Amino acid sequence: MSMPAETLAVGCEIQLHLEIRFADGAVALSTFGAEPLVCRLGDGTLTPALESHLQGLQPGIETLLSAAGSDLFGPYDACNRHWMERRDFPPEVAPTPGHVIYFTTPSGHETTGTVLALDGERVQVDFNHPFCGRQLRLRIKLLKIGIDTPRGPG
Repeated sequence: MSMPAETLAVGCEIQLHLEIRFADGAVALSTFGAEPLVCRLGDGTLTPALESHLQGLQPGIETLLSAAGSDLFGPYDACNRHWMERRDFPPEVAPTPGHVIYFTTPSGHETTGTVLALDGERVQVDFNHPFCGRQLRLRIKLLKIGIDTPRGPG
């Protein structure tokens, strides 16, 4: 008698390896060869669109798929491109076109921006997700569903 497959649902804790490559083959993100990603579905670690690609995957099986970055991480918004003064960057940061820089907003939220251009003392930064507007290749290996995690007293 076969065992029923474990199912993924919001709140379910999972462990997986994830690799995201751009169409040219450049690796944008990979946990293969490192610690796997552990998260709870719906906790915001993965986008809902990325979580939907996990549905139906079986633990231990590596899956390859193509997806539009805008579908997974939100549509590209040209209004998210802004010119900033060079003095607004920390002194140790040398903005260079193509570099992704981490920023903290006045409210304390962390975000990233990709440097697009330099014009004297001004820097143009794209605050869209770096994967938006790009074709992506994903490599996913779901390792575990429903991981037991130690719980403290209480």
